[in-house]
Amino acid sequence: MKGYVELFVLPVPKKNLPAYCRISQRFGKLLKEYGALEYREFLGVDLKVQGMTAFPSNIKLRPGEVLVSAVLGFRSKKHRDQAHRRLQGDPRAKRLFKEYNEHPLTDSKRTLYGGFATIVKV
Repeated sequence: MKGYVELFVLPVPKKNLPAYCRISQRFGKLLKEYGALEYREFLGVDLKVQGMTAFPSNIKLRPGEVLVSAVLGFRSKKHRDQAHRRLQGDPRAKRLFKEYNEHPLTDSKRTLYGGFATIVKV
């Protein structure tokens, strides 16, 4: 079955959330321009379900942090690789990455990330 997604979950200080969303919006638009089928980010609001392992337990949210998760959709892993390669050559993306690296809004070392191939689609 075709389909591939990148998933990530990361802590964002509440005070940085508006700026984080602005940068994510720019990044998502660029990535879609280079082929991503979908780019969505989500704010964790129901994270402590009894009887299950909560996302914050893996990231250990600190006071004042919220949990953000994202889904980036592609046709395949190869398609994802092509989109990212093309994105990296774009001067707008280079400026965006430079801006983010100079003023990080999150702790990237605490980000959970993975790429997943589709096995069920209804």
